[in-house]
Amino acid sequence: MITLTPDEVKKRFGPLFSQKFLVMVDENSGRAEILEQCRARGPIEWDAMNRKRAGGAVAGCSVEGTSMVIRAKLGSYPVNFGAAAGDIGGQALESVEVAGDEVITTWAGIAGAGVGVAACLPQAPGVIRAEYPSEEDLNVGGARTNHVRIVSPRYEKVCIGVDDTDTKTEGATWVMALKCAGACDIMGVEFLNMRLIQLNPAVPNKTTNCVGSALNFAVRPDKVSALLDFVRAFIEKNTVSRDTGIAYYRGIGFPHDSPAFAAVKTEIMTLEAAESAAKDMGIMFIDTNGRKGRIGALGAVLWGNRGIEAAGLYGEHL
Repeated sequence: MITLTPDEVKKRFGPLFSQKFLVMVDENSGRAEILEQCRARGPIEWDAMNRKRAGGAVAGCSVEGTSMVIRAKLGSYPVNFGAAAGDIGGQALESVEVAGDEVITTWAGIAGAGVGVAACLPQAPGVIRAEYPSEEDLNVGGARTNHVRIVSPRYEKVCIGVDDTDTKTEGATWVMALKCAGACDIMGVEFLNMRLIQLNPAVPNKTTNCVGSALNFAVRPDKVSALLDFVRAFIEKNTVSRDTGIAYYRGIGFPHDSPAFAAVKTEIMTLEAAESAAKDMGIMFIDTNGRKGRIGALGAVLWGNRGIEAAGLYGEHL
């Protein structure tokens, strides 16, 4: 086994193009999410298609700009290419394993794709070290097959939903949410994205648009409490409403589906129904105000990772 730091990989191959590598895991559900950022969109698109085709630990991929998110399964799995496929090329995620405070992802690549996994990805910010089975795996390019184990810090995923921070004359929840994310500088907390969730516009007791906001974070396990405390303090200090709701979910994906997914967009949900649905889905509330905003906060968490349709009316698609 040959072990190299990202700087050593960079010295050996020269600076390449990976700009971020981050792995979130949820051992309860057996799932992981891998975030990668590249200098250009082309390699990200090619990698996503090839990794999905190869199977292995990959359950699915999504691409936004020059970033990719891999939805993966914890464990080790066979992949759908080998040395005989050298004339095609290919790239695969073979396994995702949790080792204490670290996560080990195992990769294989053929031809130009081997350069990607053996030389480019291991020098990305976020990598602790790369482990190569043999010296041959450090010979990249041509029709060679390369293997590498990439070790990175263990993160979890936390989605926080916020609603009812404004009134009919003052404030905007999405502005408050983004300001909160921008103000968070806790070491071990990475802000991933935010999403605006269109709730049921027919609800009579609302401001105008009836929209909740979701904030997604990658968080080191020992920093989750600090993040939740920060968000609650920031929102409740700056809200102009007495009914602000703040909810969160710690994990990747929900354990099951729920009628609440549709209900928050199509029905006039009661507070009691919202709190019952949250308990069923493992969603927790951390607000200390009047609680009416919990309905929208629940909706924000439920839809916070469901794609662009979260911003539309129920059933709308681009």
